[in-house]
Amino acid sequence: MKKRYHIFLLLLLPAVVAGQSPVDYVQPLSGTAASTTVSALKHSDVGSERNANTIPVVTLPFAMTQWTPETRLTENKCVAPYYYKDTALTGFRASHWISGSCTQDYGSMTIVPISGTFHSSETAISFRHENETTTPYYYSVRLPEAGFLVEMTATLRAGYIRITMLRDDSLHVLIRPNSDQKESKIYLNQGVVVSNPVHRIYQGWGQKAGFSGWHYIKTSTKNMRTRLIEGSDQLKVAVISGAFKKGEQVLLQIGTSFSSDENARKNLATEIGAKSFEQVQQEAKDVWNSALSQLHVESESKKDKTIFYTALYHSMQHPRLFSDVNGIYPAFSAGSRKIKQGKQAYYDDFSMWDIYRAQLPLVEILNPSLAGAFNASLVLKGEQGGWLPIFPCWNSYTAAMIGDHSVSVLASAIAKGIKGFDYQKAWSLIRKNAFETPGDFSVYRNGMGRRALTSYLKYGYIPIEDSVPDAFHKKEQVSRTLEYAYDDYAASVVAATLKKKEANTLLFRSKNYQKVFDTTVGLMNARYSTGSFLYPFQPDTRTFYITEGTSRQYSFYVPHDIQGLQQVMGGADVFEKKLDTLFAKGEYWHGNEPGHQIPFLYNFTSSPWKTQDLIRKIRSEEYTDGAGGLSGNDDAGQMSAWYVFAALGFYPVNPVSGHYQLFVPQFNKVVIRLKNGKQFKVLVDQNSKSKKYIESVLWNGEAYNKNFITYTMIQNGGELSIRLSDTPTSWGSKKENRSNL
Repeated sequence: MKKRYHIFLLLLLPAVVAGQSPVDYVQPLSGTAASTTVSALKHSDVGSERNANTIPVVTLPFAMTQWTPETRLTENKCVAPYYYKDTALTGFRASHWISGSCTQDYGSMTIVPISGTFHSSETAISFRHENETTTPYYYSVRLPEAGFLVEMTATLRAGYIRITMLRDDSLHVLIRPNSDQKESKIYLNQGVVVSNPVHRIYQGWGQKAGFSGWHYIKTSTKNMRTRLIEGSDQLKVAVISGAFKKGEQVLLQIGTSFSSDENARKNLATEIGAKSFEQVQQEAKDVWNSALSQLHVESESKKDKTIFYTALYHSMQHPRLFSDVNGIYPAFSAGSRKIKQGKQAYYDDFSMWDIYRAQLPLVEILNPSLAGAFNASLVLKGEQGGWLPIFPCWNSYTAAMIGDHSVSVLASAIAKGIKGFDYQKAWSLIRKNAFETPGDFSVYRNGMGRRALTSYLKYGYIPIEDSVPDAFHKKEQVSRTLEYAYDDYAASVVAATLKKKEANTLLFRSKNYQKVFDTTVGLMNARYSTGSFLYPFQPDTRTFYITEGTSRQYSFYVPHDIQGLQQVMGGADVFEKKLDTLFAKGEYWHGNEPGHQIPFLYNFTSSPWKTQDLIRKIRSEEYTDGAGGLSGNDDAGQMSAWYVFAALGFYPVNPVSGHYQLFVPQFNKVVIRLKNGKQFKVLVDQNSKSKKYIESVLWNGEAYNKNFITYTMIQNGGELSIRLSDTPTSWGSKKENRSNL
């Protein structure tokens, strides 16, 4: 069975021909089935952790709305709109699902074509994957039993659906708001208007977010009748009906907005207007090719290119555009429909605990001005809500996950000189989060401010007695301490850059990771307020004081002070042996973010060749081109961005530092086409299964012995030439050649 299953998945891949453009390699079905990788089977909980939870969306990079075939009706938490294993379609959705997440869809709407006699309760349509065509810019599915073909394409804020009849028959297009709270509205006004109010999860669970997903649907097809009826869930739905001959088509144009019916219409008129389906499809294809072509790779392996460009596609879906063509967007955490006028595009859905690691750092390289807009949006949120948000999604405070990583994102941009936002305003918000807790408990409970900051400031760590009750992720005291230490480092970089007096205090606090290092066991451990540690100690068991992992895994989360971590562990050699132990025991879990930096840490030892070995192994074992091609939740593109960096040959262990650890790329040639017109090239001599270790490196023709590169080197352009050996070498092993983290 397994052999036949894998053969079938291969048949799903688009045919690869000479002269193929990057978008043609993308396989949107990747990640729609459960992972079967070694680390996923060992470490993931059965269920949501084992699903990548991506969906085969038609969209543009960082768009407002994604368009997907739908196999699940709900907007409930952790239920994606589409799963590969399902055999029936329930419609075609205008979705705001955070790709690869375990959150919720919100403000969505579904189009359901029905042939023959209309029954509002019988809407599921059997389908087969071999009848699907999936690309980033176009989706189609042939449904012979239903008697029609459905096609979709998209712009930033609008969608275009075309239904072609395969036989003479009646066609009914049901338009369904997807409101699990049963609060949606639908009415007729020169078309169909859908309003689906958004509700929060995590902090403020179930409360209204203060805005809705608006959808304006119109058809240019004549002789169709539109009516409102009561749906199967006792909510009103719209039905557009007509009789058609074989080959006739029904065209649906849909504008979307988070602010109003009027702006949904404006978005549609501006982005689609009188354009044909083919025009919109071609423009979407061109946009994707332009974005994906910023990274040019050369390889004989079609599979490697498919995995690479699919990962790049997944890493370009969030944060989400939230403002309309006229700059209008709903105010952050407003609690009402108060609307702000934006001078630049406004974005939301920052899955911050995940994407600060690699996904947003990738944007910093490829599109610094877009990174600036993302940071400007974070500052706007802080100004409008009063506090820098921890994990801003559905335009609300959530305090989801742990840490305070908006600080890392802002600090990274400031350290690199990325423009487009106010550094002083950013610092004011960073400082407030680092030193203050809301005086009004209801404000804190609503998601503002760092969780358990009072304990952290008092003890320098979060003790076992503080269970962090006002958070979705409760307890997890050691992981919180470690991540706050990193965030304090990031804040110290901003303070030092802007010459603020708090710089030294924050830098001192960045050493707080040392307070949860237990010298008795040689790893991070939970600690009581008295100072004593928790025993018995179980390093390889998931436990209450660690976030989604084990103590052994989290003990290597000190990305800002690797040298300091080595010292508390007993020196660089002991540090290396502890890394060896983690990998030898099979305790590296690639399917979740806390360990994503671990394979690169051998670059901070005398054995960088071990990083070179491991990255090749992880690329091979944890990523593939089938529907189960990701080893865990893609988490808004972080899992995919990790692969993009791993394939390029460098990775940001500490994003704020501007340093990227070097190793062997996946490809013989990599070209980054930068927005400033320059090119950064990586050339590999004799890249093969046998020659897999770095022997020497040239930078613009000169010997280069450091085992890292910098953001400045990349943005200035140049050529990195790597020569390989079939045995491990000492390249990059001297202390003076390592990053000084």
